[in-house]
Amino acid sequence: MRATSPVIVGRDEEIGLLSSALDAVRRRSGRALFLLGDAGIGKSRLVGECAYRAYGLGMPVLRGRATSTGLVVPFRPLAEALASRFRAAGTPTDPELAPYHPALARLVPEWRRDGSPGYPETVVELAEALLRLLSVLGREAGCAILLEDLHDCDTETIAVVEYVIDNLADLPILFLGTLRPEPGAALDLVRSAERRQTAAVREMGPLHDAQVRVLTGACLEARPEEIPEPVHRKLAERASGNPYLLEVLLADLLDTGRLRRTDDGWEAVEQEGGQIPSDIVRSWARRLERLDEPVRDLLLAAATLGSQFSVAVLQTVTGFEDRALFTHLRSAVEAGVIAPDGAAPDRYTFRHSLTAEALISSLAPAERASLARRAAGAIEHSGQPLDEDGRQLVATLQLAAGNRAAAAGQFAEAGRRMLASGAHGSAVVLLERAHPLAAERDRAAVAESLAVARAEGGDLDGALALADALPPVPARSEDASRRGRTHVELAWAAVMAERPADAARQAAVARDLLGPSPLPGPQAALAVVDGHLALLPGHGRADRDPVGAGRAVQRAAETAEAEGLPHVACQGWQLLALLRREEGFDAADAALERMLSISTEHALPVWRVEALVRLGANAFMRTGDASRLLSARAAATDLGALRLTRTVDGLLAMNAVLCARWEEAREIVDRSAESSARVGDLSTHRYLLLAGATMAAHRGRRREMDRALAAFRRAGGEKSLLVPLRSGLCRGFGALLEEDRERASASLDEALAWEADQPSYYYLSGRYGLRPLLRVLAGAADRAELAEARSAPGGCLAWNRQFLELADAVLRGREGDAAGAARLMASFDALSAPFPVARHLGLRLAAEPARADGWGDPVAWLRTAEEFFYGAGVQPVASACRAALRQAGASVGQHRGGWDRIPSPLRTSGVTPREYEVFVLLPERPGNQQIARRLSISPRTVEKHMASLLSKTGRADRAALCEFAAECAAECAAEPA
Repeated sequence: MRATSPVIVGRDEEIGLLSSALDAVRRRSGRALFLLGDAGIGKSRLVGECAYRAYGLGMPVLRGRATSTGLVVPFRPLAEALASRFRAAGTPTDPELAPYHPALARLVPEWRRDGSPGYPETVVELAEALLRLLSVLGREAGCAILLEDLHDCDTETIAVVEYVIDNLADLPILFLGTLRPEPGAALDLVRSAERRQTAAVREMGPLHDAQVRVLTGACLEARPEEIPEPVHRKLAERASGNPYLLEVLLADLLDTGRLRRTDDGWEAVEQEGGQIPSDIVRSWARRLERLDEPVRDLLLAAATLGSQFSVAVLQTVTGFEDRALFTHLRSAVEAGVIAPDGAAPDRYTFRHSLTAEALISSLAPAERASLARRAAGAIEHSGQPLDEDGRQLVATLQLAAGNRAAAAGQFAEAGRRMLASGAHGSAVVLLERAHPLAAERDRAAVAESLAVARAEGGDLDGALALADALPPVPARSEDASRRGRTHVELAWAAVMAERPADAARQAAVARDLLGPSPLPGPQAALAVVDGHLALLPGHGRADRDPVGAGRAVQRAAETAEAEGLPHVACQGWQLLALLRREEGFDAADAALERMLSISTEHALPVWRVEALVRLGANAFMRTGDASRLLSARAAATDLGALRLTRTVDGLLAMNAVLCARWEEAREIVDRSAESSARVGDLSTHRYLLLAGATMAAHRGRRREMDRALAAFRRAGGEKSLLVPLRSGLCRGFGALLEEDRERASASLDEALAWEADQPSYYYLSGRYGLRPLLRVLAGAADRAELAEARSAPGGCLAWNRQFLELADAVLRGREGDAAGAARLMASFDALSAPFPVARHLGLRLAAEPARADGWGDPVAWLRTAEEFFYGAGVQPVASACRAALRQAGASVGQHRGGWDRIPSPLRTSGVTPREYEVFVLLPERPGNQQIARRLSISPRTVEKHMASLLSKTGRADRAALCEFAAECAAECAAEPA
């Protein structure tokens, strides 16, 4: 007989905390809460109460639980949580989530597109995708994600949980997690979150004496005072205030007849030779004795498999036919021992994790070991291939049977498979389990795999320390070859982490281990590492030989192809494309096309999109056209390659800056800079920050540029390959818009000096365009210097060619070739069409030598440039153009620029023409989206204009501002025309 309370007893404070958190979430104030307590203390009942209340408020609820079988299953509670919501609801259709569907498909396989290979996204990318999903779900009423038994979950889930709770403060999300106070990653996370005040933690203690009496009465549907005193005293003593233990012990009293209902109420009955069990184990042992023997055997076998078990595996272990198996399972369910697992139709779970532990503890140690040994043998010899879960289960059973070496082998193989699938954290956990269990002859191989898993999981320091501690291996042996390959992988991880010293050291160790005649595959991988290492700042040489390096890398890439190492081949062709830029962009594109072909042939979707992105970047630099970049972004989005999507966003932002599409550039930077920092994608984050700084520079906004460059510096930009772009494209160009040619030249010289000492394959720093132009204007460069810039690969890029054409026109005009200068100005006019700021700056710069040397139409150029820069708000250049017009004896017109349309009170308050365009629409009380569509600007820009208008007019809120706008409109209408 079951004895379960229909109400929660003694948890009023916890329920109040949950209620407050739900209320906060409805106000779009995110909350994270952890319930910490021993098994059976009542955590799950509170989670159920939270779910009930959230449903009552109209909130979507996602609920999942970690497995307590001891198996490492990446993201299991998250997958279960999403399945609980979307199994019936189907795939979410909100367009905001479209880029995240492929990443989320790792948790919900049904969301995968047919024929589309999965992208091995990082844990942080998956966490960001989950956060976006929860934000969308909670848009109307908030949402709740409830994860139980986090102490049993994998490290990947812990990482996702940490990311979510760190970033939900301003989102309509309630996160509720439960765990036992057991040492581990989950408890470490909770304590850290508590210290950082990103989550509230409630430690649940046992019920006190009065609460035990109330709970007992609720179970028996009796008033607390009707509970017989001996029963209450023994329950309070034996259960120690644990609600689950109390219910189990009470059920035992009812089953054995030692507590029964009479006409006068409940009565305790003493039975000869019977006494209340001394603990939960004896209680379950007595319940087992009352079950049929086949049901008892089935439950003991199931408990050996853990608190959750698969029907197929249980059948393999027990040997029952289908009919008998399901008959016995129904009996166990009716007895209240197990229940179907709602998250998986072919699985069952014990009603409480303590149940399985108690059943196993009722056996003698030798009997437990024998049962585990038989179960492991049955699974291993079933004829079915073992997946990662199966190997972990066999390993756990072998360990329970006392076979440590066999357990180590299964844990290690499961860990290596996890590593291959990209689940680095779970791989580390399994390999760490295997390492101390492994036989002496196998331990080094396990440690090598563990070092690689740590490195790929982001713990490079731990990986290197473990590799340094490995025992020596005989030279030119199979062990030495294997160890050498491990150090090559560690060297690659160090290159990707931009740690050149560590990469060089690992490469040197690998070279020693592989010997003078290494196998072709490892030798090719090492050559690719060496090539990438040479590009890192501080490790390139001024006397480098790009042609020789290119030949070496090409041999490595071709060897990798021949040896069946397509990943290494793609690494090589990608590097070769960068090196071949010094030969010309046609050669670079040929290498990328080869990379694209290999990745397509071998179904390597990430490398395929990498190739598309780099081909798009080259096309953008050559022509200024971003269409191929947009196609690459679409491919990255379809794949769910969030890192590559952010990379393309950075390139698109810079393209928008050069093409003076400010709203587009700002929208991309605002959208992607924060998320790239949040997920630790520092290279993209730096590029986006630099794009923002360059945008400010190209708009003549010095202070804004300095603020953005300060953020760029804090992100490590001064130690990156972006330094020349910062100096030339950003600072140098910005100085010209302040009419400070001396500072512009100094910045361009600074970029050139950096490139002289470092390997650099990024050609928009000014070396091949803007700097030669300024030197020609200053009379410091001759035709030979210009020809050298034109012949360089960077000279063929659209951004640079416009300045080189202009420089050539100035030289021809200076030489008296007015017709030749005019032809070059026409060429400049066509080349500069995509780049409005550069075009008009070029007109301003060319006008002075054209007037001095008597060629072209400098007055028209100055008028055009002045009009443009006045409208753009770049007053230094506009003023310089007006001054030059006066010197040329030309008339200078006056500008109103829209200011005359602004009523005097608003104008004196500082309202700008752009803000006024928003203001005049407000009497209609439109939404931000409507305003954005009418003015062809982004909603974010509308928000900024609205905030500025509120501040400048002193209105308290949007409604008051709309009323004020209506009043102004009425006054303007009443004024005579």
